[in-house]
Amino acid sequence: MLNLFNKKNKDVESDLMNLKSLSIRPEDIYTSATLELQDIIAPSALQILPTALNLGDMIVRSFYVVGYPSILTDNWLTPIINLDRVFNISININPIDTGKILSQFQKKVAEVQSQIATRESKGMVRDPMLESAYRDLESLRDGLQQAQEKMFEVGVYISIYAENETELFKAENEIKGQLDSQMVFLKPATFQQDVAFLSSIPLGVDNLRVVQKMNTEPLSSTFPFVSFDLTGNKGILYGINQHNNSLIIFDRFSLENYNSVTFAKSGSGKSFATKLEILRSLMFDTEVIVIDPEREYEYLSDAVGGRYFDISLSSDHHINPFDLPIPTKDETGKDVLRQNTINLVGLFRVMLGGLTPEEDSVIDRAITETYALKDITEESDFAKIEPPLLSDMAVVLAGMDGADSILRKLEKYTTGSWNGFINKPTNVDINRKFVVFSIRDMEDELKPVAMYIVTHFIWNAIRKNLRKRLMVVDEAWWMMKNDDTASFLYSIAKRGRKYYLGLATITQDVEDFLKSPYGRPILTNSSMQLLLKQSPTTIDVLRDAFNLTDAEKYTLLEANVGEGIFFAGLRHVAIKIVSSYTEEQIITSDPAQVLAIQAQKEGLNT
Repeated sequence: MLNLFNKKNKDVESDLMNLKSLSIRPEDIYTSATLELQDIIAPSALQILPTALNLGDMIVRSFYVVGYPSILTDNWLTPIINLDRVFNISININPIDTGKILSQFQKKVAEVQSQIATRESKGMVRDPMLESAYRDLESLRDGLQQAQEKMFEVGVYISIYAENETELFKAENEIKGQLDSQMVFLKPATFQQDVAFLSSIPLGVDNLRVVQKMNTEPLSSTFPFVSFDLTGNKGILYGINQHNNSLIIFDRFSLENYNSVTFAKSGSGKSFATKLEILRSLMFDTEVIVIDPEREYEYLSDAVGGRYFDISLSSDHHINPFDLPIPTKDETGKDVLRQNTINLVGLFRVMLGGLTPEEDSVIDRAITETYALKDITEESDFAKIEPPLLSDMAVVLAGMDGADSILRKLEKYTTGSWNGFINKPTNVDINRKFVVFSIRDMEDELKPVAMYIVTHFIWNAIRKNLRKRLMVVDEAWWMMKNDDTASFLYSIAKRGRKYYLGLATITQDVEDFLKSPYGRPILTNSSMQLLLKQSPTTIDVLRDAFNLTDAEKYTLLEANVGEGIFFAGLRHVAIKIVSSYTEEQIITSDPAQVLAIQAQKEGLNT
């Protein structure tokens, strides 16, 4: 009756006449036209094709599983469910009466026995497949008779959605490829697309009835909601798995490389999580070195008996970038000199705001002559040399043609207001399990220079002896602002494994980090990633970089402090960072908690 109002090419008057002829009042129809659930969820249009359905603006193609391998592996549906595609999966399970199936089994066992006996009587070579089938049938029959197993009819249907044929083809191939690799085969429900679609949506009906018989054990492998577990036999506690409340205990040094990247917005708990990992790693004899741009690790350093170096213009701690490391077993003095020269040229690019090709050549030659001024050659014993200073290089440059502009730029580092920064011998010793270099009090203009010098110094120190170490670079976006500092950080990420070093890179400026030509390579060379709460402005960048699903994207947007997603190799889980009360008192960065702790200390002292 409602169609009387919706017919096209009919005017209102003719509709009213039809209504009157039926003795139905229009207001009766109006009052009966209530909105129901099916009106809300129904597509705007429906077209049934032999191999697909057109549902409004979407195309849907439905499939059924037609074949399984002899042995189903656990979680075989998990790779499909984790695909970033829109699809329905329906698993229809109907129990079979045990008495009925046992009578069928008896006939099948007798049939297989007869085939085996016939082959033996004819003197034929035994058939391993027949014998294996006989053993499996007997084992299953025993399980059914003892009520240890049950039989079920199982139908698995998949409906894939796409906006056009091209996208549908891609999605179909992707899902088929995943299942084919596990010997699970799909077929399209040709000329039955409507029936298959209705069987795949949550109506609880199976009108297609393409089923396979399964006993309890293989059926259990079809359970789709399986979360990854990151509980190992060794390592440290990173947090709680929010999928199943298990402990995330993991050893970063068990992966193919020991590097990690942490992305999070300010105040989301990234420094807290990092300090918690440091505190727990120290208990497992891991040496930790931190570059601290905000003086957040000073209290932790005091608590564990570490060393804390303040790198600033007025500090008493100095690092001479001309220091040379002692060659390792697979290096020569020539290799060390060449590599240090390359690193120093990169440092001068950062210090001087870039170099022209001519200036680059002059700097390279001046570095070599500066070492020669101190009688340092590739044959020298680097353990006994006295390395030159920046002022020594200024003397060399003064006697070189084309070095005037370089000398003028270097004056502020040699005789100007910045001369106390790097123009002095090194007096920093990192012979402790926990060492922190703070650059908070360094001018912003010099922070990239300071981070470059400190990381270069740490790298040379690390290469002296082989120990399990973790190097933490907090607020790494400072280094990513310059290609030379970013390139050096990337070289550490690539070569660190050789020296048993894990590099932990932490940043809140995700876009700048990934826009750098070295940002994604550093990410690629990090087997661990920790994503905490994100802002809406950066979430799309992370979604593309990590291939996040929509659910994971909203998890990061709505996460509380200390919550996010933890990636380790090919596995990832939703994580919640947890600490004990004592750990929290040592590592907290919350200003309110810091003030409360300080007040408590002052009260105890008085």
